[in-house]
Amino acid sequence: MRNRFLEILKWPIVFLLRKPTLWISKKVSASPDREYVFERLTALYQDIVDNPKTKQGALYNLDLKNGTTIIFSDHHKGNRGRSDEFRFSEQNYLTALEYYEQQKANYINLGDAEEFWKFNIFSIIKHNQATFEAEKKFVKRNAFYKIYGNHDIFWKIDPFAKMFLREVYGKAINIYGGIVVRVRFEDGNHIDVFCTHGHQGDKRSDGNQFSIWFVSYIWAPLQSFLNININTPANVKTEKTLHNRLMYEWSQQQKNLILVTGHTHQPIFHSYSHIQTLKSQLEEAIANSQNDLVREIKEKIARHPSQCDGSPKPTSHYKPTYFNAGCCCYSDHSITGIEIADGFVRLVSWKEGDGKPKREVMEELPLSELRHMFFG
Repeated sequence: MRNRFLEILKWPIVFLLRKPTLWISKKVSASPDREYVFERLTALYQDIVDNPKTKQGALYNLDLKNGTTIIFSDHHKGNRGRSDEFRFSEQNYLTALEYYEQQKANYINLGDAEEFWKFNIFSIIKHNQATFEAEKKFVKRNAFYKIYGNHDIFWKIDPFAKMFLREVYGKAINIYGGIVVRVRFEDGNHIDVFCTHGHQGDKRSDGNQFSIWFVSYIWAPLQSFLNININTPANVKTEKTLHNRLMYEWSQQQKNLILVTGHTHQPIFHSYSHIQTLKSQLEEAIANSQNDLVREIKEKIARHPSQCDGSPKPTSHYKPTYFNAGCCCYSDHSITGIEIADGFVRLVSWKEGDGKPKREVMEELPLSELRHMFFG
């Protein structure tokens, strides 16, 4: 009865506040600014490589050539209620972690793992015991690398964050804005794999300390209460496409660097072979008058505008510098990630098939070919 009364009381408040809040939301919302995105990415990367023990990030020398590494992003774990985007993907995620634990893999979590814009820490801990226990296995092996995003920036700004981390994982693990994995080759060359959430340059959640606090503790909960679709790249098609393009353009300007992000919920496997595969699939779909498939493939190709206009570029001149892990909360309950194993880098998907979760390799590229693209 009490809950019913509160629900009735809520609607007049929503009616009064929704319209002005939408107006303010549109005013403060803006497409990613190229200069600011580049500035923020450069600052974080340089801070990590120049100061490996910085609080913002860490530099690691993981063996990506022989071991197994999985990169997942954007789970948005909640309370398993209707507004919890992760609730139907949990089983695919748990099965995936069991598989990678058996492989003794390193696990890089790119952020937005927990959804603090909608749920409080107590609710998240209560309803995610199984996922935290699965992640804890990687923590115990010192094989878990956790990065914060804009929706779980709580881990960075809350004074009690380390206490809650100790409760969840058994110890207060480090959480960074980004990490750099330096892959060294026998000839002395190296490639830096720069892993970060990808919200850099978003002034709503990557600004000064006050704006970060305000968005996390005031603005986001208000929009959630009013049932307003929070305007982030994950929800705005044109903005997330632009955001991915800026990430790619920045990575192309760096020396011997691969950028891996999440944030947009849009998996990107930026290899020359993948683009050629998409073009072949498009030709076949057009020939077979598969209009829905044609639209789907064209949308995928549009994510790579710098590589899809004009005649194909020679593979020897092409450097696949940007990858996006996608997310772990798709509407079809699937999850995607970037997997590095068996001498390949892969875009993988875990989804239900024949009544149980199954791993599917969506695209792959030999690490030897990747090295050749950078150094010839």
